[in-house]
Amino acid sequence: MARNPQDYKGTLKPTWCPGCGDFGVLTALFQAFARLDLDPNNIAVVSGIGCSSRLPGFVSTYGIHGLHGRALPLGQGVKLANPKLEVIVTGGDGDAFAIGGGHFPHAARRNIDLTYIVMDNRIYGLTKGQVAPTSSLDFRTVSSPYGNFEAPVKPVVWALASGATFVARGFSAKVGELAEILMKAIVHKGFAFIDVLSPCITFNRTDTFKYFQERVVPLPKGYRPNDRIHALQLIEQEEDRLHLGILYQEDRQTLDDWLKKLETVAGRSTPQELVLRQR
Repeated sequence: MARNPQDYKGTLKPTWCPGCGDFGVLTALFQAFARLDLDPNNIAVVSGIGCSSRLPGFVSTYGIHGLHGRALPLGQGVKLANPKLEVIVTGGDGDAFAIGGGHFPHAARRNIDLTYIVMDNRIYGLTKGQVAPTSSLDFRTVSSPYGNFEAPVKPVVWALASGATFVARGFSAKVGELAEILMKAIVHKGFAFIDVLSPCITFNRTDTFKYFQERVVPLPKGYRPNDRIHALQLIEQEEDRLHLGILYQEDRQTLDDWLKKLETVAGRSTPQELVLRQR
């Protein structure tokens, strides 16, 4: 019997502010799991610290609520220790691109087989509204009362430049479309990154649902996500638009597959031993 989204709900109720964009991401993830008919016992959801990083507590799968900025190292460790698990790493833009920023490009270039969902609200929500790596220039917060003077990080550009083999952008208000993207990301063999525009309704009164609804657009008709340079050019030319969908996808050997081959050559029994041997 096929599963439904309700089968993946945990016993804890989400503690996000009513109206938070992260509810849409959680709903889309439930839908993606159900459509793929995944066994909750074969899923591990890993996070760092932040509002969005509370997500592992709201699902009925295995979960780890780890340290700030360390979600990707944890997720990679889980995948290498048990390659049969579907590993979903979740977090926010601060967790991903500030304290966790050093881990992101290396996880992407390694092409380890996991899905990384970043709920991008362009602010630090859990710590009450400080400027974040994706906050726009001149954005005023409690930590930037005269306006943000640092250029914002462009997550999808960073992912494309780092070698991610699946790069997409979604919007938490478009749950159906986001569920489709998440399904394809989970099925993808390799490092899949999804930047989800997920408004913070409490501390970010600029990048609101209305703000994004007026700017999000579908990918151009006939767009093919197989050209990294074309994807980069599209993003750099967006100006006041934000394209939703799969921006880039390629097939490339994963770190998991590489370790399996090395295991055969080296005569070792586990990926863990191979990693330790190289240190």
